[in-house]
Amino acid sequence: MQVSGSILGILEKNENKKEKIEQLSQTTCDYLHLDIIDGIFVEGKITATEELLALLQDIKKPFDVHLMVTDIGTYIDIWKEKQPAYITFHIEATENPSYWIQSIKHLGIKVGIAISPTTSISALNPYLDQIDLVLVMSIVPGKSGQSFIENSVDRIEYLQHLREENGYSYQIEVDGGINADTLSKVKSADIIVSASFITNAEDYQVQINQLKNKEF
Repeated sequence: MQVSGSILGILEKNENKKEKIEQLSQTTCDYLHLDIIDGIFVEGKITATEELLALLQDIKKPFDVHLMVTDIGTYIDIWKEKQPAYITFHIEATENPSYWIQSIKHLGIKVGIAISPTTSISALNPYLDQIDLVLVMSIVPGKSGQSFIENSVDRIEYLQHLREENGYSYQIEVDGGINADTLSKVKSADIIVSASFITNAEDYQVQINQLKNKEF
Protein backbone atom coordinates (compact mmCIF):
# COMPACT_ATOMS: atom_id res chain seq x y z
CA MET A 1 0.00 0.00 0.00
CA GLN A 2 1.32 3.42 -0.98
CA VAL A 3 0.86 6.61 1.04
CA SER A 4 0.05 9.97 -0.51
CA GLY A 5 0.74 12.62 2.11
CA SER A 6 -1.73 15.50 1.83
CA ILE A 7 -0.56 19.05 2.40
CA LEU A 8 -4.12 20.31 2.95
CA GLY A 9 -3.73 20.54 6.72
CA ILE A 10 -0.45 22.41 6.29
CA LEU A 11 -2.07 24.95 3.98
CA GLU A 12 -4.96 25.46 6.40
CA LYS A 13 -2.46 26.53 9.06
CA ASN A 14 -0.94 29.90 8.30
CA GLU A 15 2.58 29.37 9.59
CA ASN A 16 5.79 27.70 8.37
CA LYS A 17 4.08 26.28 5.28
CA LYS A 18 7.21 25.91 3.18
CA GLU A 19 9.16 24.31 6.03
CA LYS A 20 6.35 21.86 6.78
CA ILE A 21 5.87 20.87 3.14
CA GLU A 22 9.59 20.27 2.86
CA GLN A 23 9.44 18.17 6.03
CA LEU A 24 6.68 16.03 4.49
CA SER A 25 8.59 15.68 1.23
CA GLN A 26 11.59 14.28 3.11
CA THR A 27 9.57 11.36 4.49
CA THR A 28 9.01 8.00 2.83
CA CYS A 29 5.52 8.89 1.64
CA ASP A 30 5.17 7.94 -2.03
CA TYR A 31 3.47 11.14 -3.22
CA LEU A 32 2.53 14.62 -2.07
CA HIS A 33 -1.24 14.93 -2.45
CA LEU A 34 -2.28 18.39 -3.65
CA ASP A 35 -5.92 19.35 -3.13
CA ILE A 36 -6.66 22.17 -5.57
CA ILE A 37 -9.83 23.94 -4.41
CA ASP A 38 -11.54 26.74 -6.32
CA GLY A 39 -14.21 27.50 -3.69
CA ILE A 40 -16.92 26.83 -6.28
CA PHE A 41 -16.99 23.08 -6.80
CA VAL A 42 -16.74 22.50 -3.04
CA GLU A 43 -16.67 24.75 -0.02
CA GLY A 44 -13.26 25.19 1.46
CA LYS A 45 -10.25 27.42 1.50
CA ILE A 46 -9.44 28.50 -2.04
CA THR A 47 -6.00 27.39 -3.15
CA ALA A 48 -3.91 30.44 -4.01
CA THR A 49 -2.22 29.06 -7.13
CA GLU A 50 0.82 31.34 -7.29
CA GLU A 51 1.54 30.88 -3.59
CA LEU A 52 1.25 27.10 -3.85
CA LEU A 53 3.49 26.91 -6.91
CA ALA A 54 6.10 28.93 -5.02
CA LEU A 55 5.85 26.66 -1.98
CA LEU A 56 6.39 23.60 -4.16
CA GLN A 57 9.16 25.06 -6.30
CA ASP A 58 11.99 22.96 -4.86
CA ILE A 59 10.03 19.80 -4.03
CA LYS A 60 11.15 16.63 -5.80
CA LYS A 61 8.56 14.18 -4.44
CA PRO A 62 6.02 13.06 -7.11
CA PHE A 63 2.78 15.05 -7.01
CA ASP A 64 -0.69 13.52 -6.82
CA VAL A 65 -2.92 16.39 -8.00
CA HIS A 66 -6.59 16.30 -7.00
CA LEU A 67 -8.66 18.94 -8.78
CA MET A 68 -11.74 20.00 -6.82
CA VAL A 69 -12.63 22.63 -9.40
CA THR A 70 -15.24 23.44 -12.02
CA ASP A 71 -12.83 24.84 -14.63
CA ILE A 72 -10.88 21.64 -15.18
CA GLY A 73 -9.01 22.81 -18.27
CA THR A 74 -7.50 25.89 -16.66
CA TYR A 75 -6.08 23.88 -13.78
CA ILE A 76 -4.76 21.12 -16.02
CA ASP A 77 -2.84 23.81 -17.91
CA ILE A 78 -1.38 25.13 -14.67
CA TRP A 79 -0.38 21.82 -13.10
CA LYS A 80 0.85 20.03 -16.21
CA GLU A 81 4.03 22.11 -15.93
CA LYS A 82 4.89 20.22 -12.73
CA GLN A 83 4.59 16.87 -14.56
CA PRO A 84 2.71 15.22 -11.68
CA ALA A 85 2.37 11.48 -11.35
CA TYR A 86 -1.43 11.86 -11.49
CA ILE A 87 -4.00 14.53 -12.30
CA THR A 88 -7.41 13.57 -10.95
CA PHE A 89 -10.65 15.42 -11.68
CA HIS A 90 -14.13 14.89 -10.22
CA ILE A 91 -16.75 13.07 -12.23
CA GLU A 92 -19.32 15.50 -10.79
CA ALA A 93 -17.48 18.48 -12.31
CA THR A 94 -18.02 17.64 -15.99
CA GLU A 95 -20.58 16.27 -18.43
CA ASN A 96 -17.81 14.84 -20.61
CA PRO A 97 -15.29 12.87 -18.53
CA SER A 98 -13.85 11.15 -21.62
CA TYR A 99 -12.70 14.49 -23.01
CA TRP A 100 -10.67 15.28 -19.91
CA ILE A 101 -9.33 11.74 -19.68
CA GLN A 102 -7.89 12.05 -23.17
CA SER A 103 -6.68 15.61 -22.56
CA ILE A 104 -4.61 14.51 -19.57
CA LYS A 105 -3.34 11.36 -21.28
CA HIS A 106 -2.09 13.40 -24.24
CA LEU A 107 0.16 15.25 -21.79
CA GLY A 108 1.85 11.99 -20.80
CA ILE A 109 0.35 12.19 -17.30
CA LYS A 110 -1.64 9.44 -15.62
CA VAL A 111 -5.30 10.32 -15.19
CA GLY A 112 -7.66 9.70 -12.30
CA ILE A 113 -11.35 10.28 -11.64
CA ALA A 114 -12.51 11.21 -8.14
CA ILE A 115 -15.98 10.43 -6.87
CA SER A 116 -17.76 12.07 -3.94
CA PRO A 117 -19.55 10.01 -1.26
CA THR A 118 -23.06 10.89 -2.43
CA THR A 119 -22.48 9.98 -6.10
CA SER A 120 -23.42 6.46 -7.23
CA ILE A 121 -20.25 4.45 -7.70
CA SER A 122 -21.72 2.99 -10.91
CA ALA A 123 -21.32 6.43 -12.53
CA LEU A 124 -17.68 5.47 -13.03
CA ASN A 125 -18.42 2.30 -15.03
CA PRO A 126 -18.16 3.78 -18.55
CA TYR A 127 -14.68 5.14 -17.84
CA LEU A 128 -12.95 2.40 -15.85
CA ASP A 129 -11.21 0.96 -18.89
CA GLN A 130 -9.75 4.39 -19.77
CA ILE A 131 -8.23 5.60 -16.52
CA ASP A 132 -5.21 4.95 -14.34
CA LEU A 133 -6.72 5.73 -10.95
CA VAL A 134 -10.03 6.01 -9.10
CA LEU A 135 -10.06 8.31 -6.08
CA VAL A 136 -12.78 7.28 -3.63
CA MET A 137 -13.62 10.17 -1.35
CA SER A 138 -14.34 8.80 2.12
CA ILE A 139 -15.22 12.24 3.46
CA VAL A 140 -17.09 15.21 2.01
CA PRO A 141 -14.46 16.91 -0.18
CA GLY A 142 -12.88 20.17 0.93
CA LYS A 143 -11.64 20.04 4.53
CA SER A 144 -9.14 17.90 6.39
CA GLY A 145 -9.85 16.29 9.77
CA GLN A 146 -13.27 14.79 8.98
CA SER A 147 -14.38 11.33 10.04
CA PHE A 148 -14.26 8.34 7.70
CA ILE A 149 -17.56 7.54 5.94
CA GLU A 150 -18.22 3.84 6.44
CA ASN A 151 -19.91 3.02 3.13
CA SER A 152 -16.60 3.82 1.42
CA VAL A 153 -15.56 0.24 2.23
CA ASP A 154 -18.28 -1.16 -0.06
CA ARG A 155 -17.26 1.26 -2.82
CA ILE A 156 -13.64 0.14 -2.67
CA GLU A 157 -14.67 -3.53 -2.77
CA TYR A 158 -16.95 -2.83 -5.75
CA LEU A 159 -14.07 -1.27 -7.68
CA GLN A 160 -11.74 -4.09 -6.74
CA HIS A 161 -14.27 -6.65 -7.98
CA LEU A 162 -14.77 -4.88 -11.31
CA ARG A 163 -11.01 -4.56 -11.79
CA GLU A 164 -10.47 -8.27 -11.25
CA GLU A 165 -13.49 -9.30 -13.32
CA ASN A 166 -12.62 -7.14 -16.32
CA GLY A 167 -8.83 -6.97 -16.19
CA TYR A 168 -8.79 -3.20 -15.63
CA SER A 169 -5.53 -1.60 -14.58
CA TYR A 170 -6.59 1.40 -12.48
CA GLN A 171 -5.23 1.99 -9.01
CA ILE A 172 -7.74 2.46 -6.18
CA GLU A 173 -6.99 5.46 -4.00
CA VAL A 174 -8.99 6.48 -0.93
CA ASP A 175 -8.99 9.91 0.68
CA GLY A 176 -10.56 11.05 3.93
CA GLY A 177 -10.42 10.13 7.59
CA ILE A 178 -7.47 7.76 7.11
CA ASN A 179 -5.46 7.02 10.22
CA ALA A 180 -3.99 4.02 12.04
CA ASP A 181 -7.45 3.04 13.32
CA THR A 182 -9.35 3.25 10.01
CA LEU A 183 -6.56 1.85 7.84
CA SER A 184 -7.76 -1.75 8.20
CA LYS A 185 -11.08 -0.74 6.61
CA VAL A 186 -9.36 0.31 3.38
CA LYS A 187 -6.75 -2.45 3.16
CA SER A 188 -7.97 -3.30 -0.36
CA ALA A 189 -6.93 0.13 -1.63
CA ASP A 190 -3.64 0.60 -3.48
CA ILE A 191 -3.00 4.19 -2.33
CA ILE A 192 -4.20 5.94 0.80
CA VAL A 193 -4.29 9.69 1.24
CA SER A 194 -3.64 10.95 4.74
CA ALA A 195 -3.69 14.57 5.85
CA SER A 196 -4.25 15.53 9.49
CA PHE A 197 -3.12 12.15 10.87
CA ILE A 198 0.32 12.93 9.47
CA THR A 199 0.62 16.69 9.59
CA ASN A 200 -0.97 17.29 13.01
CA ALA A 201 1.89 15.29 14.50
CA GLU A 202 5.34 16.62 15.32
CA ASP A 203 7.16 13.80 13.52
CA TYR A 204 5.59 13.07 10.14
CA GLN A 205 7.74 9.99 9.52
CA VAL A 206 6.51 8.26 12.68
CA GLN A 207 2.93 8.63 11.45
CA ILE A 208 3.77 7.40 7.97
CA ASN A 209 5.53 4.39 9.47
CA GLN A 210 2.31 3.51 11.27
CA LEU A 211 0.44 3.54 7.97
CA LYS A 212 3.07 1.69 5.94
CA ASN A 213 3.86 -0.97 8.53
CA LYS A 214 0.34 -1.77 9.68
CA GLU A 215 -0.37 -5.51 9.80
CA PHE A 216 -3.88 -6.72 9.02
